[in-house]
Amino acid sequence: MSHSTSNTSGESPYSSRNLEERAELSKIDASIRTSALFFVISAIGWLMIGTVFALLAAFKSHQPDFASTYEFLTFGRVRSAHLNAMALGWGNNIIFAVGLWIMARLCRSAINHQGLLLIAGVFWNIGLSVGIVGILKGDITSVEWLEIPHYATPLLALSYALIGVWGVMAFRFRKGDHVYVSQWYILAALFWFPWLYVVAQVMIIWFPARGVVQAVANWWFAHNYLGLWLTPMALATAYYLIPKVLGRPIYSYYLSVLGFWSLAIFYNWAGVHHLIGGPIPVWLISAGIVASVMMVIPVIVVGINHHMSVVGLHREVWRSPTLRFIVFGAISYTLVSLFGSAMALRTVNEVTHFTHFTVGHAHHGVYAFFTMIMFGGVYYMMPRLLRREWPSAGLIKLHFWACAIGITIMVVALQTGGWIQGLEMNNAEIPFMDTVRNTIPWLKARSVSGIFLTVGHIAFAVNFFWMLFAAGAVRAKQGPTLLAESKEGGVA
Repeated sequence: MSHSTSNTSGESPYSSRNLEERAELSKIDASIRTSALFFVISAIGWLMIGTVFALLAAFKSHQPDFASTYEFLTFGRVRSAHLNAMALGWGNNIIFAVGLWIMARLCRSAINHQGLLLIAGVFWNIGLSVGIVGILKGDITSVEWLEIPHYATPLLALSYALIGVWGVMAFRFRKGDHVYVSQWYILAALFWFPWLYVVAQVMIIWFPARGVVQAVANWWFAHNYLGLWLTPMALATAYYLIPKVLGRPIYSYYLSVLGFWSLAIFYNWAGVHHLIGGPIPVWLISAGIVASVMMVIPVIVVGINHHMSVVGLHREVWRSPTLRFIVFGAISYTLVSLFGSAMALRTVNEVTHFTHFTVGHAHHGVYAFFTMIMFGGVYYMMPRLLRREWPSAGLIKLHFWACAIGITIMVVALQTGGWIQGLEMNNAEIPFMDTVRNTIPWLKARSVSGIFLTVGHIAFAVNFFWMLFAAGAVRAKQGPTLLAESKEGGVA
């Protein structure tokens, strides 16, 4: 399959090498620097908070008496706080940083009035903080992925509207007519997320629909939060950085088109398969199963495109901290999506439903795929924003290996233990409490994986703030020099 001429032209930002283009990219980086740094700092803060909650939830899953004297540390509240801190805190903040930065660079459009963007980011994190405190206080909604109390959601919705518009405006005032693959995914996700969030809030929290419609709306939102928000943003990052680092275009423009539209068409229906066996119309469940199976198309297409783009350059991939994380995430995307399609089949769902297998599957997607790719995005973006290299290659290696080993242990433990759990629950001769006790070793393995992940997150945070403070010290001493260098070109 041939490359698209539009992707191999000299005007592509994937292959820009002349000084004029590098100077333009440096100007764009400078326009978004303050806002991007704020979002990355916020994301890392929520990552560390979410990690603490995750460890507490993991220990309490096999040792219920752990920290049981404090009401706000009950399992239900801690797990919900962890989920929202990671999804809306780490996930959305890192998307706002990396996604808007990529969009601005591809559009060749500087971010104007970034003070307003910064204010919107501050209010997003204030709203989320209010929501997390509300969860710990007991004002939880008890709707998975929508546990944030109703009094915090309007501020989140308004803040997102103010943040998302910057990506749309950058696209509106872009230079050139060609639209790159990453731009498709980012622009679509910027529209999909508010649609998902507002509709789910209205139908479940503010003006609740009747009966099982609430359950359908819940899984429609929860599943599409991953598939139509986190997934396109992660794929956009991979589609931008793989060619950028390797200096070659994506293998096939036309496969990219097929992958994008098949994701947009099929994923919207897929979440309903989680309600197999419930009092839901059979046609709706069947539609969800068919859509889940059809998701094999975009997954295989993206896998081929990414693999063929790096073929023959595997040493370069391993030497690049950015691509090391992104390739791990890209491989995980293929695996988790194929597992998801299999889980939608009724015969498989009979075993995996209501088990830890589903929990492992969720972590496989949100962490092994999305989070690992966004780590790679940060490793590429920060040197261009701060104009200096990462201070410690050793901390980068520690970060990668601790997180790669940790999430692998978690996924294997939860999915293996969950499958055994499902088989035992379907066996009427095995007492339920025996099944519960048999899951404890797998849950302990999950706690071990959490320790690995914590080490990786600490290494990442230390390296980031080390770099940030060092850059700040240099900028304070040599501000005029750095400004002059940024006008000449800088790191592209």
